[in-house]
Amino acid sequence: MPEREKDAMRQSAKVTSWVVYKMTMHGKPDQMNAVCGRAEWDAMEQSRPGYHTLIQADISSEAAAEKLARGTSGDTKGRAGSASFGAYVPPTRS
Repeated sequence: MPEREKDAMRQSAKVTSWVVYKMTMHGKPDQMNAVCGRAEWDAMEQSRPGYHTLIQADISSEAAAEKLARGTSGDTKGRAGSASFGAYVPPTRS
């Protein structure tokens, strides 16, 4: 395993809680959601207070934080017609 990946694994193993925030992007009106460890968020807030907008802090798992940040984007889409129109009923002959 490359050393870079080992460093990332060590760092994520040290993270005890996760944060979801809206990332301010200079010159762009739209913001995107982002995820980081609580310590990283605290450092960003200390260096530029209020620059990014906190959505939720103290999330216990990275997966839960990613799901919150993503919202419905990436959710599995149902098949057309299956859920919204009910089951298919063939016509009867008279």
